[in-house]
Amino acid sequence: MIRFLIKGLLRDRSRSLFPLLTVLTGVTVTVLMQAYMAGITLNMDESSAIFGTGHLKVTSRAYAKEGDLAPNELAYVGAERLLGELHDQAPDVIWAPRIRFGGLLDVPDDRGETKAQAPVVGLGISLLSEGGVDRRLLKIEGSIVRGRMPASPGEVLVSDDLAHHLDLEPGASATLISSTMYGGTATSNFRIAGTVRFGIRAMDRGTVLADIGDVQAALDMQDAAGEILGFFPDAVYRRDVADSLSERLNARWEKTDDEFAPTVVAMHRQPGIAELMDYMGLVSTGIVVIFTLMMSIVLWNAGLIGSLRRYGEIGLRLAFGEDQGRLYRAMIAESLVIGLVGSAVGTMLGLVPAYWLQSRGFDVSSLMPNSSLMMNNVIRAHITATTFVIGFLPGVLATAIGTAISGAGVYKRQTASLMKELET
Repeated sequence: MIRFLIKGLLRDRSRSLFPLLTVLTGVTVTVLMQAYMAGITLNMDESSAIFGTGHLKVTSRAYAKEGDLAPNELAYVGAERLLGELHDQAPDVIWAPRIRFGGLLDVPDDRGETKAQAPVVGLGISLLSEGGVDRRLLKIEGSIVRGRMPASPGEVLVSDDLAHHLDLEPGASATLISSTMYGGTATSNFRIAGTVRFGIRAMDRGTVLADIGDVQAALDMQDAAGEILGFFPDAVYRRDVADSLSERLNARWEKTDDEFAPTVVAMHRQPGIAELMDYMGLVSTGIVVIFTLMMSIVLWNAGLIGSLRRYGEIGLRLAFGEDQGRLYRAMIAESLVIGLVGSAVGTMLGLVPAYWLQSRGFDVSSLMPNSSLMMNNVIRAHITATTFVIGFLPGVLATAIGTAISGAGVYKRQTASLMKELET
């Protein structure tokens, strides 16, 4: 029976070509849209984790209460001891101490007087160590535009856009004017080793990268760190694992009332990030669901139209004595065959541009010139297990349901009036 139906579909294009093309197109677009939205969500999660939040963030309790303000006067003192404790308690997590700071970068002229100034956001990381965690996570070597990596204390990297704005060249000197951990004024001279561009607008506008040892000396923060970030080795964030680790680590310090005691916060529970992750998850899921429903309605209508166009054929088959139940089941079987074939081919066609977008990406920096989101300018798709099955939902179910509803009219046809219908 199935073989007979397939032959009928192949020989009669009016029964198969239009429905197949409709299913194929709808599934292709649905698959591509799902991969694209998954890529945007992954992009924001990865960028936020690497440059700002980590998968876990360890700070003092007072520092954590201030959220994104990152006040260094509330930094944790005794960072080396705490880092060793974290390595012992969670050896599978990659731990990286950092210091965030703000200030004014002053560029002198040949006479030593101020030539240009600009506000900057700084990041103290393990920059001088060749095997440093941050050098690998931030992919600094691959982000250098001009100059070289810092090789000695007192050398820093600045964003390439900032360097062009201040007319800075590698090898030039600049003075950082900031504040110490205790509220005093701090001035430190640095040499520009090179310029970087991360492809993240929020980082490329005015960022200074310095070794954490230099920052500790400049801001009077000996053995102190604003935060220690933890990263899962496979770079995949898992909420349940992060919650379990943070609860276990926090249990070690819960008995003390000291506001400068350490605390661990999972990425999805950090202020600002929690709302953003939930919002992006809701938006991406909503877009995929709405688009899938729209495609389902289109394919549903295609099934209705296909069945209505065969009104005369159905009457003729009934006139020849074909059983109504058998005819109805045959129509549904045809729609399932069309849906399965169209969904399979459409999924493969949708995966082609999705894979290209995942490997090559699409630069949207011109669309977000003033963006403050921690998101890479190159948007990439992300193919997941859902990508392979999402197209079958509208492709098979919607087509079959549309045919089932329209085909229900088979049972309403009166055999006595069939010849009169055929005469007209």
